[in-house]
Amino acid sequence: MNTESILTSIKKLLGITEEYTHFDSDIIMHINSVLAILTQLGVGSADGFTISDDGSTWKDFMGEDKKFEFVKSYVHLKVKLLFDPPLSSAVMESMNRMISELEWRILVAADPIENEEEIQND
Repeated sequence: MNTESILTSIKKLLGITEEYTHFDSDIIMHINSVLAILTQLGVGSADGFTISDDGSTWKDFMGEDKKFEFVKSYVHLKVKLLFDPPLSSAVMESMNRMISELEWRILVAADPIENEEEIQND
């Protein structure tokens, strides 16, 4: 099992075994949407990044930069909302709050100097 595979790790977090591939194309589509959002937020290559199978790793997307480890949780939460949204509005609201916090943290991590100046000027 390639535990650093983006697809495999997201499937695991969604409760889908690596061997079960029926939903792979749907999950890949959602992962690529979230990776596009992350590119806009300043994570990964400015040219963008997509996956097509379980061969793409988190290292391929983020490199060696450990300050973006929480991106994995962000991708999971966003894909979960797209692929298998919760029935409970309270759970949905909680997930959206976590996503919003992670987006803010991603922005700060992607450009800490600009955001630090912005925070100090407020």
